[in-house]
Amino acid sequence: MAICFKTCLLIDDNYIDNFVTRKIIEGSNFAENIIVVRSATEAIDSLRDGLVKPDVIFLDVRMPQMSGFEFLEEYDKINISKDDIKIFMLSSSLDPMDMRKSSDNKYITQFIHKPLTQKALEELCP
Repeated sequence: MAICFKTCLLIDDNYIDNFVTRKIIEGSNFAENIIVVRSATEAIDSLRDGLVKPDVIFLDVRMPQMSGFEFLEEYDKINISKDDIKIFMLSSSLDPMDMRKSSDNKYITQFIHKPLTQKALEELCP
């Protein structure tokens, strides 16, 4: 499989989930660069400051300090080009409200249940 995206930003507070997700992405040629941050606040700061320019973002729903949905509210306020950024909500949440909120959010491309799989990645490639 050819590389689908240049830069992938993974936002999740769980070290083990990040480790597993990163390994799956690395093994699939899904993205050339993988940047992992363990808080939505850090991700917002990195995006706002132009330190990270992702093509794709995997975003966890439930995180301390700032949830995935709170991240999206802050993301909406920052002045960066969002047209070419795909955001996938990557969560172990089975809460129907989380799925509904993500399908209603203009920035979320798709809700994906953890763990991320090779097959799911292949389906996300343009």
